[in-house]
Amino acid sequence: MTDRKNCWSIKNRRIKNKKDRGKLVEGIFITMEGPDGSGKTTQIDLLKKYLESRGYDIVIAREPGGTVIGEAIRKIILNKEYQEMSHMTELLLYAAARAQLVNQVIRPALSEGKAVICDRFVESSAVYQGIGRGLGVETVYEVNNYALGDVSPKLTIFMDLDAKEGIKRKEHQAELDRMEMEDLSFHNRVVEGYRQLAQLWPERIFSIDATLPIEEIHSMIVQEVEKRFFDAQ
Repeated sequence: MTDRKNCWSIKNRRIKNKKDRGKLVEGIFITMEGPDGSGKTTQIDLLKKYLESRGYDIVIAREPGGTVIGEAIRKIILNKEYQEMSHMTELLLYAAARAQLVNQVIRPALSEGKAVICDRFVESSAVYQGIGRGLGVETVYEVNNYALGDVSPKLTIFMDLDAKEGIKRKEHQAELDRMEMEDLSFHNRVVEGYRQLAQLWPERIFSIDATLPIEEIHSMIVQEVEKRFFDAQ
C-alpha cells in the first residue's frame, strides 16, 4: 500500500487577526470516516463548535461534493438509476470530485490557517472502491495521488460501527442512494477495510466505538485533537 505519511504537511504561518496577532499557527485538516449510519455528521458539528472555541475559522466539506462541480459529480455517482456504472468509472469520478475540492476549498483554507473538517476523504475510496468493489487499495491511492497533491489530513477519525447496525440506523431514511443500496456483504467489506487501515496507520487514524453515547465520543475526539494539535503549543 502506498505510504502517504511523508507528503501530508502544511507549513506554519502567522495569522493577523486581533486575537492571534503574531501567533504562529498552522491550518488543521481533519477527516471523519466511517460506514453509513455511524454518526459522522453529529460529531462533525460538535467538533466544529470545539475548534471555534479554540479560535479557528472552520471550513466544513463533504465528499463527494463541496464545490459546484463536486456536487454535480455527486449526483451522478449516487444516482440509483446508474446501475451500469463500472467500478473504475466510480473510482475516477470520486477522485475528480476530490481533486476539485482540494484545489478549490481545502488547500486555500489551510494556507489561510483555517481548520478544515471533511466528511469522508480518500480512505472512503480505499474501502468502498478499493476493498468493497475489489479494485485494490494501492490502485485507489495511486489514482488519488493526482487528486491530492501535497494535501492530506493530519488526523482521520474513524467511527467504527458494524455494517448491520449502520444499515439498521438508516432504515427510517426516506430514500437510499446507489451506494447505500448495496447488500450487507458489501458493507461488511467496507467496515473491515476501515479496520485494516486503522491498524496500518494508527499514528493518523483514530478509531472510536460508534455505539458509545454521543457526548462520550465527542469527549474522546476532543482529547485526541488536544493531544495531536495543541499539547505542544
